[in-house]
Amino acid sequence: VKPMVYSGLYPTDSDDFEDLRDALEKFRLNDSALIYQPETSAALGFGFRCGFLGMLHLEIVQERLSREFNQEVITTVPNVSYFATKTKNKERIVVNTPSELPEPNYLESVEEPWIHAQIISKPEFIGAIMTLCLDKRGLLKKQTYLTPLRVELTFELPLAEIVFDFYDRLKSISKGYASFDYTPIDYRVADLVKLDIKLNAEDVDALSALVHRDKAE
Repeated sequence: VKPMVYSGLYPTDSDDFEDLRDALEKFRLNDSALIYQPETSAALGFGFRCGFLGMLHLEIVQERLSREFNQEVITTVPNVSYFATKTKNKERIVVNTPSELPEPNYLESVEEPWIHAQIISKPEFIGAIMTLCLDKRGLLKKQTYLTPLRVELTFELPLAEIVFDFYDRLKSISKGYASFDYTPIDYRVADLVKLDIKLNAEDVDALSALVHRDKAE
């Protein structure tokens, strides 16, 4: 099982770091899909870089840590893994956090994961669903009417575009009717840039994100 979404988990009180480590160790005994490793953030202190199967998995882990282990945590913006190719030696490295991305003058290309997405909904919502998916840089591959009242739309989408608010927006525009399923397909070169957010003129690493150049503004 490979994690698809990554997010940082940090204790609300830095003194609770060891308690959070113990809680994650116990949690992993009955959820082998969760992976984690220690990381440090200049803004949030000591925490863990965690890999999840998806956004629902992340929410479940956060809720269970709170209920079963009394651990209240701060989560950073969810993102996915990328491959970056350096200009020197054409070395290809895995990038799990925006801070790991090489500087632009050392960076030749970035590849992002793409998924094969199937959405089943009522025909009346096709227009809104297509607008949402195309806005998320999706490619429409197929449209099939399963019955007069059910249509299946097949898209190829960048995984990074669906990990944040895609599912909520899909449910909202379809009044809860649309179902969504996806499988990973491959990695593709994309024009991605690192977006930093400054507070008091200083970069806050926990708020950094990799975004498409068209949406960076």
